[in-house]
Amino acid sequence: MDLETMPGRDRLKGKVALVIGGGSIGPGWGNGKAAAFVYAREGARVAVVDFHLSAAQETVGLIAEAGGEAFALQGDMTREDDVARVVQEVLTRYGRIDVLHNNVGGSGTGKHLGNITLDDWNLTMARNLTSAMLTCRAVVPHMEQQGGGSIVNVSSISSLRYLNVPTTVYSTAKGALNEFTKNIGLHYAPKNIRANCVLPGYIDTPFINRKVGGRPNYELKGFSSAEDYAAARNKLIPMRRMGTGFDVAYAALFLASDESAYITGQMLVVDGGVTSVCAGV
Repeated sequence: MDLETMPGRDRLKGKVALVIGGGSIGPGWGNGKAAAFVYAREGARVAVVDFHLSAAQETVGLIAEAGGEAFALQGDMTREDDVARVVQEVLTRYGRIDVLHNNVGGSGTGKHLGNITLDDWNLTMARNLTSAMLTCRAVVPHMEQQGGGSIVNVSSISSLRYLNVPTTVYSTAKGALNEFTKNIGLHYAPKNIRANCVLPGYIDTPFINRKVGGRPNYELKGFSSAEDYAAARNKLIPMRRMGTGFDVAYAALFLASDESAYITGQMLVVDGGVTSVCAGV
């Protein structure tokens, strides 16, 4: 079944979702963009936040075309004042936040000890970990007042295992995000506030084809074309294909919805089976 065109079933009807990182770095469906779209298709009113307002507005436009309700906000979620402003704007408009979805992330230049800089370490930690802490800290008190809510943080399978290329700083940040999520999920369980992580594997999104330092990402990975890079990634996966933003979005939807009402502090791997196998020779 094509997840992009799957009909909604009102799984989030009456709920308000705040999607952090709900835009896309380029044409196509990123994980956050797909999650915002799916949440809206399932009946939620959605606040789409992105560092680039135009990216958030594009997602909102797609939601509106599909008959959903959403609005766009710009913000840097590593800044306390931006987080406070965004949360207040959502509360002013909708009066509550039932789902907090944290999709902000990305690696920096620090791949191994030989090229880690303190500035890159701090920036990568801020992007992948501190942003989630700030949004959770701002939203959880309101979830407590309204009687509960669901937090979905997007991590990575690189938080679980080495992927045959060094990703030292990124993996460290995502591993910390897992433990942060587990801790708040258990601490706030008596308040009916759940927190879980989705751990995507190799996902075919605009992010993997971005330019880094003016060069295509596939060149930095040692490939001559985006097609060769995609083929190499597909070959690694037992299902022989990369996932899509919608594969990640529907996993997030389950954790956001009442269908997962008895699940908290968990890591849901979405990877086509790749973390369950060992690298061959």
